[in-house]
Amino acid sequence: MSDRGYRRPRPLSPLREHLRDTFWFAPTAGFVCVFVLWLAVSELDDTIVALFQREGAYDRLADLIAFSQDTKTVVTAISSAMMTFIGVVFSISLVAVQMASGQLTPRVVRIFVRSRISKLTLTVFLATFLVSLLVLSSYESETDPRRVVSVPLVQSLLILLLVGASLLLFVVYVSATLRLMQVGPVVDRITRDSLRVLGRMPSGPDGEDDPWPETARVLYEGRPGVLRDVNTARLVRAARRQGVVLRLVPRIGDFVVPGTPVLAVHGGAAPPRRRLRSAVSVSTERTLHQDLAFGLRQLVDIALRALSTSVNDPTTAVQCLDRIVSLLAAVARLPLGTVHHRDRGGRVRLVQEGPGWDELVDLAFEEIRWCVAGSPQVTRRLMAGLDDLLRIVPEERGAALLRHRALLVGTVERTIPVAADRAFALRPDRQGIG
Repeated sequence: MSDRGYRRPRPLSPLREHLRDTFWFAPTAGFVCVFVLWLAVSELDDTIVALFQREGAYDRLADLIAFSQDTKTVVTAISSAMMTFIGVVFSISLVAVQMASGQLTPRVVRIFVRSRISKLTLTVFLATFLVSLLVLSSYESETDPRRVVSVPLVQSLLILLLVGASLLLFVVYVSATLRLMQVGPVVDRITRDSLRVLGRMPSGPDGEDDPWPETARVLYEGRPGVLRDVNTARLVRAARRQGVVLRLVPRIGDFVVPGTPVLAVHGGAAPPRRRLRSAVSVSTERTLHQDLAFGLRQLVDIALRALSTSVNDPTTAVQCLDRIVSLLAAVARLPLGTVHHRDRGGRVRLVQEGPGWDELVDLAFEEIRWCVAGSPQVTRRLMAGLDDLLRIVPEERGAALLRHRALLVGTVERTIPVAADRAFALRPDRQGIG
C-alpha cells in the first residue's frame, strides 16, 4: 500500500475552518486584545505622570494636561460618530451582498462571511469605538499637576491611530465589497478556494479493499444537517486505539439524519462514544473545507441562473465554464474516489468515499448541457472546454468527456433545425463568440 497523495490532516483544521465561517470570533478576539492593549497604554500614561511628578516637572505636566483636554473633544466626537458610521457602512454592505446573492447564487454570501477584510474592518471599527469609551473614562476633572493621577496622552494617540486605520480599511473594504458584486472576481474566488482545498486534501485511491468484514456500525445522534467536515485525525486515533478500521458511510456534503449509520466498523467493536465526540461536524449548508465538489456546485449554480430565461446572460455562463474547465484540468491526472487515511505506522484506519472523475464531470456539465439550447455562445465554449480536457486527461478518463460531447451534439441537432446554425453552434471557441 503506497502513501501516494496522502497528507496527514492538521489537528486544528476543523476548528480553524469553523471559526472562519463565523462573524463573531474576530470582533470578540479584537475586543479582548484591544482591552489588554488599553490596560498597557493606561499603565504607561500613569507611569509618565508619576515620572514627571517625581522629577518636579510640573510645567511640562501642565502642558500635557492641557493637550489631553484638547484631544478630549476629538475623542468625544469619535465615540459618538463611530457607531453611526459602522451602522451605515454595514447596512450598505448587506444590501450589496443581497444583490450579489440574487444575481449569482445565495452561496456567495459565504464569501462575505469568510472574508478576512470584512472581519478585520468590523473588528477595527468596533475596537475604535471601544477604545474611545475607555479613553473617555480615563479623563479626570483634576487639572492640578501635583494632584493628577492619570493623563490619557498615549491613549489619545492610540485612538487617533485606530481612526486612521479605520479610514484606510474603509476604502479597502468598499473596494472588496464592490468586487463581490462582479461576476469575474466571485467565480475567481470560488476557483481559488477550490484549488486550495484540492491542494491540502488527501487523494485516493492509495490503499486496498477493507481487509476485514463489517462488524459494527455507529449511528448518528446529532441534529439533522449537511455533513460539512470530518475530523479525520480524531477518527484515525480512535480506530488505532481500538485496533479497527472505520469507514465513513455518508460522503462530505450528504444530508444526515439521526438514527442513520455514520461510521461502519471493520475488524472489531466500535470505539467508545467519547473518542468519537466532535469527530463529525454537521451544519445547515455545505462548505469548501473538505468538500471537493462544492466549488463546482457553486459555479454550476451561477451558470444555471445566468442561462435561465429570467436572466439570459450567456456571457456569465461562459465565465463559469472557464473556471469549471480549469478545475477539472487541475484534477485530471489526480487519483480520485476512495481515500485511505493511515496512522503513524502506515496502516489504513479510516476509509472515506470521495467523488470520482465521472461524477465530477457529470456535476460540471450535465445540468448546463440541458440549458444551452438556443445559446451558441455557451455551446461553443462547452465544446472547446471538452476538447481541451480530452487533450489533458488520461485515456481511461476520456469516456465521460466523449459521452458529454456526443450528448451536446445531439442536443444541438435536435433543437436547431438549420444545418449552418448547427455547425456554428458546435464550432469550438474558448471565448464563446469572441
